[in-house]
Amino acid sequence: MKMLLLRAVETGEKLEMIYMSATGDLTQRVIKVASVNDDSVLAYCYTRRQSRMFKMNNVLSIMPLRKHHRIGA
Repeated sequence: MKMLLLRAVETGEKLEMIYMSATGDLTQRVIKVASVNDDSVLAYCYTRRQSRMFKMNNVLSIMPLRKHHRIGA
C-alpha cells in the first residue's frame, strides 16, 4: 500500500480508497496524494472537496482510480 501511495505522490495519479472514520463509518473516496509518512497520508479528497489527513490504519482498501469506459460509444 505504501509503495502505491508514494508512486501516486510522484505521478499525481488519483486513487480510490475505502476508509473507516474514527466513529467506524465507511466511505469510498477519490483522493490525490500530497504526502505520505509512517502513520498518515495527506491528500486532496474529491469527495469532501478539501485536503484531509487520513490515518494509514484506517485505510481498508486503496487502488488506482478505474477508468470508466462507455460501451458502444
